[in-house]
Amino acid sequence: MEYIVTAQEMKKYDSNTTDYFKIPPLVLMERAALCVVEEMVGLTGNRLQGKNILVLAGSGNNGGDGFAIARLLKQKDAKVELVFFGKKEMCTEQTRQQMQICEKYKVPMTDRIGNHEYDIMIDALFGIGLNRIIEGNYADMIRKMNEMDAFRIAIDIPSGVHADDGTILGEAVKADLTVTFGFQKRGHIFYPGTEYCGKVVCRDIGITQESLLGEKPLMYSYQTDDIERMPKRNPAGNKGSFGKVLLIAGSKNMSGACVLAGLSAYRCGAGLVRIMTSLENREIIQKMLPEAVLVTYQCETDVTSQIEWADCVAIGPGIGTSTTAQKIVKTVLQNTLQNSKKVVIDADALNLIASNVFLQKLVKENTQQNTKIIMTPHMGEFSRLTGKTIAQLKAYLPEEIKAYADSYKVTLVCKDARTICYDYEEEQYYINQSGNAGMATAGAGDVLTGMLAAILAQKMDVMEAACLGVYLHGLAGDWAAQQSNQYSVMAHDIAEAIPNILHANKNRK
Repeated sequence: MEYIVTAQEMKKYDSNTTDYFKIPPLVLMERAALCVVEEMVGLTGNRLQGKNILVLAGSGNNGGDGFAIARLLKQKDAKVELVFFGKKEMCTEQTRQQMQICEKYKVPMTDRIGNHEYDIMIDALFGIGLNRIIEGNYADMIRKMNEMDAFRIAIDIPSGVHADDGTILGEAVKADLTVTFGFQKRGHIFYPGTEYCGKVVCRDIGITQESLLGEKPLMYSYQTDDIERMPKRNPAGNKGSFGKVLLIAGSKNMSGACVLAGLSAYRCGAGLVRIMTSLENREIIQKMLPEAVLVTYQCETDVTSQIEWADCVAIGPGIGTSTTAQKIVKTVLQNTLQNSKKVVIDADALNLIASNVFLQKLVKENTQQNTKIIMTPHMGEFSRLTGKTIAQLKAYLPEEIKAYADSYKVTLVCKDARTICYDYEEEQYYINQSGNAGMATAGAGDVLTGMLAAILAQKMDVMEAACLGVYLHGLAGDWAAQQSNQYSVMAHDIAEAIPNILHANKNRK
């Protein structure tokens, strides 16, 4: 797991490191500069000597990093040109000191980019504190940097990318590499900022988890080691003890959702998957997924007897929005209320809830009675649930997610290019970094529903299950894309990739 921080959080942890742990700011700045130069040594194969390098520095501490980098590069016999684009009287104390050190070492300094050709350009103009639109000479400077044929390295975050939400503040440096320190920032991950960062490398300069002083950041992400969170397999277990999933999915001419979600549930370790669907789907599902227990319904009352059997109920993929589908969702919510089940609500079930006040009331009644619900809307469905436009939601997405989850007391999985999970009890955000554009394909959401249901059925905590399911789903999509390409990924490929991404977990008991 890794923390993802805002600019304000990072400044607090920086201050904690200086004020509480007594590491001087200039030491942190020197460490940052050394880390950048080390990255450059690796990038060039230790061939910095003679390289034409432009360092663009501002008057803030980001600029101080730039001054220190320029001096270290000069000492490695690189041909360094340092451009100071700011006002000396506006420099921070540390930046002023670094400027004086550069003057002593006779690092060439000017106030404008020359007409030279550069091998590497370093952006140390603005740091994570920027929150205004870049315009005028600063915008011209950034445009010129972007037009030049050189490898661009951003210090901490590309100038012009908002550190908290990834928005572009007028103009932004298009970096090939971003070297950041301590923790990744939200702007490195959210679109469109992530597209300006290039490869992001996070280096340790002394601002560590100890620097949090017990105040955790509001956002975190999973890494490869987190696959180990998967529930342990009891060697004395049986198919009943590894989780029973009731999947209510599909309708006439919509059997694929049943197969994809059911297959994914099995691939994620569920011992038994019972698919409840319309009669028309019987023959197709029996042929395509013979491992599933198949139950068909003629009307909504047929659902009631199945809910008590399950450890987790998943409803929504492919059920449509007919009157019968609406009655089924109502019946499920009424019966899970009585049985305090874990529930995954997806797709058409979300749309039905969005348009029906009574179903919304049932969701709230369920969560008040300790029913654990995961809702998995994509942005269009979230728009319908909230009554707000997608543009309105995206402008303040974490806040909108929190508001909805708190209101309904659910765990919300808001699916987008960067999926965000939020639980009303945990009060932290999970942001997912796995996955790729190839997963924007029909049925991918059905695969996620099956995975979430299986992990929940194996008695994992609801928020942890949501985060792990989303992370594994993205990894499976990455695996599928690697086997062919992003254009050719199909939902079935994602489901079939699940065993490969769990391979590292194979020896767990």
